[in-house]
This record gives sequence, C-alpha cells and structure tokens, in this order.
Amino acid sequence: MSDVKIGTRGSRLALYQAHRVQNALAQLGVSAELVVIQTKGDRIQDRPLQSMGMGIFTKALDDALLAGEVDLAVHSMKDVPTQLQDPMEAWAVLERGMPGDVLVGHDPLATVVATGSIRRKAQWLHRHPDHTAVGLRGNVETRLAKVKSNPWRGGVFAAAGLDRLGMLEDLEEVEHLEWMVPAPAQGSILVVGRKGHDDLKRVVAQLDHPDSSMAASIERAFLGALEGGCAAPIGAFAQVQSNHVTFTGCLNSLDGKDELRMERISEEAHADLGTMWAEELLSSGGQAIMEAIRKRTEGHG
Repeated sequence: MSDVKIGTRGSRLALYQAHRVQNALAQLGVSAELVVIQTKGDRIQDRPLQSMGMGIFTKALDDALLAGEVDLAVHSMKDVPTQLQDPMEAWAVLERGMPGDVLVGHDPLATVVATGSIRRKAQWLHRHPDHTAVGLRGNVETRLAKVKSNPWRGGVFAAAGLDRLGMLEDLEEVEHLEWMVPAPAQGSILVVGRKGHDDLKRVVAQLDHPDSSMAASIERAFLGALEGGCAAPIGAFAQVQSNHVTFTGCLNSLDGKDELRMERISEEAHADLGTMWAEELLSSGGQAIMEAIRKRTEGHG
C-alpha cells in the first residue's frame, strides 16, 4: 500500500488527533503523511459559529478527500454533519476521550461566562439565569489566553481537547461541569474515507473502538432526529458497554430558559435508540422548542 495522505486541520489539537491516527496506522505497517488544510472555521474568527452553517471545520477536508488530494480525513467527530456526503464513509471511531465540559476561570464571583457554543451557553444560562454569556472563538490556546486576560468567571472548554494537549492537569481553577450534557460525539475522533478503497478501509477499520462508535452513533442519531437542519442547543451522552446503554439527552431554548432532559437505559445497543429517544423528546415539548428556534434563526437569516 502506497503512502497514505491524511487530511487534517492545522491546530495543535487537530494535529494531535491526526498524529494519533498516523501512529496507529504505522503499527499496522502502513506509512502515512499529514496534509494540513485550512477550513472556513479556521479562517473566519469574527463570526459566531452557528451563523456560518454546518461543516465549517470539516468541509475543506472533505472537499480534498472527494478530489483525491487526500486518502483519509481526521475530524473531531462533534464537528461532523450527521449525514456524510456520498461517496464518503465513516471508517473508524477511535476510543473516546474525556466526553465532558470544564470551566476554566479565575473569578468565581463574576457573572460572565465565555463560550462560542450555543449548547454550552443555553445550559449555563438555564442553571445560572442571572449570568451573562459572551462569545469565545479561536483555537484552544487563543481561547485560554482570552479567558486569562478578561474579568470573566471563566470559559467553557471540552475536557478532551485540554487533556489531549496536556493542559488539563496544569491549569488552575478548573471545574468539571458534571451537570452539563456534552455535544453529541464530543471527545470522539472520526476517520473518514471514500467508497471503493476497500484495502485501505479494511486497515483503517482496525482502529475502530466498537463501544465508542456505537455511543457516537446513538448520540448523532438523536441529534439528527431533533435538529432538522436547524442549529439548536442539543446535548447527548451515551455510555455503551457491550450491549448495555445509559443515555442522557438535553434540549434547550436558545436563551436557556426552557430545558428538557431525559435519561434512558437500554439492554440492546443500536443507533436507532437515538432516533427513538429524540422522537420521545419532541413529543413531550421538544417540538415547540425547536419551532421557536427555527422562527428565531430564520428571522435573523
């Protein structure tokens, strides 16, 4: 098998994830090189994430994959749209890292929290209705610097990213937000390939972690059934051990005032659980929340 080209973003975190895939392939006897590609989300730093549509951190990599410029693309799975463009395929989900969110801050008395995520903002404001949320963009290092230089309570980060960069243990005043439901597939790394490359697919498939892959499938099915093409504050977290599934789902209004949460257990693991639980949430008040979000976002489109 000739040298494999792996498409990746250029941030330290993205390169860590791509190197992890590269090293795993090397252990299987496959040499690979990294191809750094800048995405729309990397180029544009002065606009809220939700205003730029789906796939802002993935489309440029996917375009390179479809054009044959790279053989694989490595993504933070939470950034990937729930439906992959044909002929792309999900070939492996690596063993999941830390799934949750953390608050990194230096002023526990302040009432301003920083995040670029509508999910984190809505869940925080639901729990702290007297607080204010401000936007926070950039790579991990840039966001940490902004938190350090502003009089905020802190900024909300994915624990996995800080952990993978070796920063989590060194940071002072870190609070693990056990109550915050993470983004679907947060902490998961996805390897995407193209149909028809069966030899490479068989090799890459050996990197797949079945329980992590199933958990991500359930969470993303939940997201896909709720979202309907509309960015919304949706959290989903599944833990899978063999066939046993524990699941927490969350849907908020954009301002955080309304929140629906559900906790479910299943002794049979399959992706359709996410769709079933999403439909249950929609029928118990979620539909009204989603319609209000659509009206608000369409009014600002």
